[in-house]
Amino acid sequence: MAGNNPIFQRIEKDMRSGYAGFGAAQHQQVPQDRVTPMSPQQLDDLYTSPSATQVQAGRVTFDDVIMKALGLFTLVVVVAGATWVYTRSIAPALTMPAMWGGMIGTLVLGFVIAFKKTISIPLILTYAVLEGLFVGAISMVLEQVYPGIVATAVLATVCTFAGMFVGYRTGLVKVTSRTRRIFAFAAMGYFLFSLVNVFTQAVGWTQGWGIGDSSGLGVIISVIGVGLASYSLAVDFDSIDQGVRAGLPQKYSWLFAHGLIVSLVWLYIEILRLLARFRD
Repeated sequence: MAGNNPIFQRIEKDMRSGYAGFGAAQHQQVPQDRVTPMSPQQLDDLYTSPSATQVQAGRVTFDDVIMKALGLFTLVVVVAGATWVYTRSIAPALTMPAMWGGMIGTLVLGFVIAFKKTISIPLILTYAVLEGLFVGAISMVLEQVYPGIVATAVLATVCTFAGMFVGYRTGLVKVTSRTRRIFAFAAMGYFLFSLVNVFTQAVGWTQGWGIGDSSGLGVIISVIGVGLASYSLAVDFDSIDQGVRAGLPQKYSWLFAHGLIVSLVWLYIEILRLLARFRD
């Protein structure tokens, strides 16, 4: 989950190429022999009728993105809660399989969703379920080792999300083409580092949180991760604004919502790791 959000990269690519065919379709010319003349009454009704809203025109809206994001977030929380209870009280032996399965599943499915030519709502919902599985399992593990860490991480995530939203809306947090490029390279580097870190842990070369563990280097790495995940939210907000202004088709609201939840969960995991390293 750590890394540059490929969902919004795909959307930006679609906007530049004519909204995946949407913009091109708007500019197709209709042959003259297929044009049906309109009566004076029809023309009068057309000119006096109110303009269609974005919803009526089938365009993405900010409210639609928020509602879908809330739905996906609820699904993640419900699955995470169920995983927490089940692995803690009924089947503790399934904790690690659930954590690794959820992490690998979200990694693979995330790239499938990002590069799939069509938007698949079932895949997005499945991703949310796997994400909840991972979040619930890793939260339960860390709560047993560091009591109270989950509540602190949740509060810090909510506050950071709210702060980034307010900062973006008020203009205190800027998102430009230059900062996007810098963020993209930094996030990609961090993503590759995270993959190497996970590999070294899986084969037993490193312990705990992997490279750096609880040393000063590990804390610096976690601070960088939290910073990147936080700015990822601002990039997401800006991408949503651009999509709404560009009049993207309504189906893109699912991709916007999915990308926003990916960044939010990434932020939560990075804050968990930072707090765990401080506790060590």
